Amino acid sequence: MTKALISVTGLDTTGIIARVSAKLYEMNINILDISQTILDGYFTMMMVVDLDGAHMDFSEIDAGLQPVREELKMAIHMQRMDIFDAMHRI
Repeated sequence: MTKALISVTGLDTTGIIARVSAKLYEMNINILDISQTILDGYFTMMMVVDLDGAHMDFSEIDAGLQPVREELKMAIHMQRMDIFDAMHRI
């Protein structure tokens, strides 16, 4: 399974989870875990996703998120989970 970590941050507004989730659904990406919170009006969400069903490479998936970034005016970052895990190993 090829996993990635997606972070979404920016000013809170209605529909953030729905919009990001809908785009992932369109690309056939499964959400494995999700955590979100609002801190003093700023929305923060972390998602662990399974990329295997996407049939796209990493850069194409990242590019596919660009319209959502622009629409929501939010920072959306995607990182390969294996790289994330390696960076945080002691």
